[in-house]
Amino acid sequence: MIFIKLLAGVRHRLQSTRRPETGEMTLRQADWKLIRALPLFSDMSESNFQELLNAAFLQRFPQHVTLITEGELPDFLHIVVDGSVELFGAHNGHETTIDIVRPVTTFILAAVIRDAVYLKSARTLAPAQILMIPAQTVRDVFGRDAAFARAIVNELADRYRGVVCSLKNEKLRSSAERLANWILQADAQQGHHRSIELKFEKRTLASRLGMTPENLSRNLALLAQYGVKSSGRDIIIENESALAKFAKPNALMDG
Repeated sequence: MIFIKLLAGVRHRLQSTRRPETGEMTLRQADWKLIRALPLFSDMSESNFQELLNAAFLQRFPQHVTLITEGELPDFLHIVVDGSVELFGAHNGHETTIDIVRPVTTFILAAVIRDAVYLKSARTLAPAQILMIPAQTVRDVFGRDAAFARAIVNELADRYRGVVCSLKNEKLRSSAERLANWILQADAQQGHHRSIELKFEKRTLASRLGMTPENLSRNLALLAQYGVKSSGRDIIIENESALAKFAKPNALMDG
């Protein structure tokens, strides 16, 4: 049985080697099915999948809790079941957003498999539920379940290709073009309603797209001539064809 340990009070940092000490609930059947359906787990044997789940627990975190810190060794494989998580890096007093992870997605798999230090940190952007599978259990099952091992290789390959696309996007496009393409992609993810609701602060979006908050504001103003309106956390697309003509989407950069 998998348990969700409810966080006792607001903590700004998770000590990942210690399990929480408060009330317990069982994982919902719908969540279990979503996790089983992930490409990482879908083809592995039922007994090995159950071994992973029996060792795991589901943790609920409030907003802005640091889950992992770059430079530390991984204790768990994390799976975002609900909410959102920001992956970020820091150096010499500066921070940058590397990615934003939404349900149902794992992070950071490469460090877990290699038993190597994290190259990124992670914190919740919104209240979140995270399934945590002990890293050693993941490595043990990886060593004997061929289907699971193939799925891990495929996922790591997909992540590598995603990094290449991200680098091309950053190096070959202007900041305004990156923003325009992000708006088109976010609209597609939210159902093509031409109305996007940001689930996080604009400064996080700016960092994710490699620009300052001031540059984000200027770029939103620039995109007004291509049919984009912004108010608070809402972005409206009034002329999708004009925006797409400016953005020039490219499957070799946008996935």
